[in-house]
Amino acid sequence: MSKVIINTENAPAAIGTYSQAVKIGTTVYLSGQIPLVPATMEFISEDFRAQAVQVFKNLAAVCEAAGGELQDMVKVQIYLVDLGQFAIVNEVMAEFFETPYPARAAIGVKALPKGAQIEIDGIMELKSTN
Repeated sequence: MSKVIINTENAPAAIGTYSQAVKIGTTVYLSGQIPLVPATMEFISEDFRAQAVQVFKNLAAVCEAAGGELQDMVKVQIYLVDLGQFAIVNEVMAEFFETPYPARAAIGVKALPKGAQIEIDGIMELKSTN
């Protein structure tokens, strides 16, 4: 199978040597998203909740560009510089996902790119190869 590189202007441009997502067959591997606003490449806010919402919006844009939607994600990995914000992540995630929820890991890290407070990556499984 060949890999298809996914790219959309509706999510932040890559800030390094990576693609927004890579699709192989019906599986899409999404790179980490931080709370950058695509049009400005600046943080949405310093507020953690606003950052979490923006990250999910960015992920949704990449999912759509790949032919799916957030609900098609089967695994998400959430990186937090403050695990004390985990309850807010749960609240925000519930606004973007319906049950059944994807598998998930939450990982505390010392720092994230550009000083972000949250980053999320994941894997999506599409219904067909489109």
